[in-house]
Amino acid sequence: MSVLGVVAVVILVVDLLTKQWAESTLEVGLQRPLIGDLLQLNLLYNSGAAWGMGAGITPVVTSVQIVIAIGVIVFAVRSVRSPWYAIALGLVLGGALGNIHDRLLRAPGPFTGWVVDFLELPHWPIFNVADMGVTTGAVLVVLLGLLGRPADPTAVTEREATSGTDHDETEPPR
Repeated sequence: MSVLGVVAVVILVVDLLTKQWAESTLEVGLQRPLIGDLLQLNLLYNSGAAWGMGAGITPVVTSVQIVIAIGVIVFAVRSVRSPWYAIALGLVLGGALGNIHDRLLRAPGPFTGWVVDFLELPHWPIFNVADMGVTTGAVLVVLLGLLGRPADPTAVTEREATSGTDHDETEPPR
């Protein structure tokens, strides 16, 4: 849990600081190159979710984000003993909390606040550090699943030990 907590706090703090910087430095809708044409700075206030979807139902989007954050915490406490899953879920949680912060505390009001986005890649929606955390964490969870890595490796070992299967001493267990 400490790995998950540290990762989540780091993502949350970096997200909040970079959003504060973007608001104090950038003008809405005015692109500024950061890395040539590859990465632009472009301040935008997003009332929806990814790609601006759900702009008319911001309270629902906010509620779903809160439920996801709670789900990540419950799953982590109950099932996660793998440091890789802890990192992945920490990224998701930190990013979710960064955007939840905006939804709850920014204008126009609680549950309807607009998220500060300011990073723009070609042919991609404008995003922020919280979005990078959520996306990277989700991709890592999927990758770990595809690689067959369990969230709790000790549970797999215990299950194998208590399966009651007798093995010949000359034959390795399967």
